[in-house]
Amino acid sequence: MIRSAVLPDNKRPVEVLKPKPLETHPGDEIVRWALGQLEIATSILDNPGGGLLFATQTIGQVKAGLHERDAERWEAVAGLLDQAEDAAVRREFATARQLLESAMSRLG
Repeated sequence: MIRSAVLPDNKRPVEVLKPKPLETHPGDEIVRWALGQLEIATSILDNPGGGLLFATQTIGQVKAGLHERDAERWEAVAGLLDQAEDAAVRREFATARQLLESAMSRLG
């Protein structure tokens, strides 16, 4: 094996940490969390430089969190979030924002 004289050896010890505890947002705290996340998604939806990517990812995380908590209770909100995510990917930002506003009004 040939080693570069310029590059240091890559044999430093690696610290292995335990996973962070999963935040589950107990009870109705999930509503406050979801509203906050959707507000962020709405504000960055059409920002250049990754706004669409992060917004759609956030919408998906909220949808998954609500579904995991109580799929039946949040079915209508999840449907609106599905539509908003689809509209955002198609760059129909006005429609996506309207759908996100509808979802947020049903949440809170």
